[in-house]
Amino acid sequence: MTAASPAVLHRVGDQALAWLDAHREYFRLTDEDRATGRGIVERLKPVGELAVNMRVLAREGVAGSRQHDISVRLLDHVWRDLLDGGNLLAELQRQEPLSPVPLEIYAGLYELGHRHPGLESAIDLARGTASWQALEMVPNRRLGLLNAERMIGRVPGGDPGKVLAATWLGRMPEPWTVQLHIAYDITHTVFHLTDWGAAPDRIPPRVADYLARYLPAWTADWAELEHWDLLGELLVVDACLPRPVLDAGMWELYAAAQAPDGAMPVQGAMPAGERAEVFDQVHHPTLVAAFASAMATSRALSADLAA
Repeated sequence: MTAASPAVLHRVGDQALAWLDAHREYFRLTDEDRATGRGIVERLKPVGELAVNMRVLAREGVAGSRQHDISVRLLDHVWRDLLDGGNLLAELQRQEPLSPVPLEIYAGLYELGHRHPGLESAIDLARGTASWQALEMVPNRRLGLLNAERMIGRVPGGDPGKVLAATWLGRMPEPWTVQLHIAYDITHTVFHLTDWGAAPDRIPPRVADYLARYLPAWTADWAELEHWDLLGELLVVDACLPRPVLDAGMWELYAAAQAPDGAMPVQGAMPAGERAEVFDQVHHPTLVAAFASAMATSRALSADLAA
């Protein structure tokens, strides 16, 4: 297997981060969102994803000075401007006491040093109820919730091993049944299980072997369909394995799909339209590109040092 060039890996993330910085105003909730309450959770989702990416960059330590400055600026924008210093999350927690969304978003920011005691008190109150444990959600989402609880210093309200066993990936079924939504279930199971790549050793050996065996075929299928968003997530999974199994050609194909301004399309070519409309369509795959770049660059540099 030929390893991808660290320069290619780093360039993808550098360009993606520059695009995110140039479009940071589009992460903001509108006055209509705040006034009506409609769609607030949906609008907060990319804010949480942005915070996760900044946390990964800070943790992996592979960003240059320019990327570091951008990530600090974006993180400050998320906490101070988008979330009003956490007040927006606290208000959402008060309005919907059993919603896991404020905790899921807050967890990554908490690990980066941001605190909101009022929000934590509201989360603790909700976590003390039987209803919190009774919340129905798919197993890989439950893994994410357990990880978020751990990240803010609370004892997870469940056994991650048992939850993993209930996921599609934990059951390791026929590999040819990987349809689009199942593929995303696989990637998010890995993300939550490993704390967004921080602890790849949490993947049980049998599951890691299963992924290593079939990941090349899955990525080849989605690359042929030019599904760049999913391909980026699968590249992150590869970086979480004990030994990456994907060839450099997959990264080169992925990098070639990135637009000159740093945006990454979901599938096929970049969409056309108004700036805000394009943002709504491509912010997620661009965030994924930054995430994949940080993980793969860190892995590549570690391998070079070990050689």
